[in-house]
Amino acid sequence: MALNPQYEDIGKGFVTQYYAMFDDPLQRPNLVNLYNAELSFMSFEGQQIQGAAKILEKLQGLTFQKISRALTAVDSQPMFDGGVLINVLGRLQTDEDQPHAYTQTFVLKPIGTSFFVQHDVFRLALHDMA
Repeated sequence: MALNPQYEDIGKGFVTQYYAMFDDPLQRPNLVNLYNAELSFMSFEGQQIQGAAKILEKLQGLTFQKISRALTAVDSQPMFDGGVLINVLGRLQTDEDQPHAYTQTFVLKPIGTSFFVQHDVFRLALHDMA
């Protein structure tokens, strides 16, 4: 397969769609449709999760009620299998907590004329200063 020349547009479009769904508690369950039943992996704050059902279980178990987010950068690269690697740098605030910087990396795997999230790595940018 060749490199996807639309990788930047795909990356930005995906991030816009993903966070619109994630940030709306009523839409969050629909994120399950972006993951594969068996071939998707998520690392959430170091916790490893495999498969769409387990990923959705994790996302629905998050306890915050509201989230606000500001994106600093969305960097995308084409992959040799036609997929897209996306790295997001941003800042988010949940409920009344302090805002925190975060990074999230996605690997979109092509399937037919679409993609699924093969890898999703999320980490708050917290540093232990002790």
